[in-house]
Amino acid sequence: MNTVVLIFTGPAAATATYLANHYFKMGAVRASALLSLAVGLTFYSLPQFFPTYLVKHIPLVFMGASFIGMVSRKVMPSYYQIGLSGIVFSLIYLNSSRFFTGFGGALGTTACIAVLVSLGLHFLIKRKW
Repeated sequence: MNTVVLIFTGPAAATATYLANHYFKMGAVRASALLSLAVGLTFYSLPQFFPTYLVKHIPLVFMGASFIGMVSRKVMPSYYQIGLSGIVFSLIYLNSSRFFTGFGGALGTTACIAVLVSLGLHFLIKRKW
C-alpha cells in the first residue's frame, strides 16, 4: 500500500507544482519550494498520524516530483505528460533510490530523467513509429 501511495504522490506533486507555477503565476522556484515545504512540515510535524515509511519518503518524492512541475509550458504543455513524468519519477525513485545514496542532486537528476522519458515517449507516439 505504501508503494501505491508513493506512486500517486509523484504525479500529484508534479501537477500541483505545474498548476501553481503556470495557473497561479507563482513562478517555478516559489511553487516548488512552497508546496514542498508544506508537505514536508505536515509529515515531519505530525508523524504520529502516518506510517513511518511514508513520513520518510513522501516529502522526498514530493520534492523531487515538484521539480517536474517547474518545466516550461512551451516544453511540456500537456497535463498528461506532467502526470506521466510524475509516475516515471516515482517508479525510478522506488527502484533506484538506494543507488543514489550519498550523491547530491539525485532528486533533480531523477526528475530530469522522468521528463526526458515522457518527452521521448511523446515524440515516438507522435511520429507513429
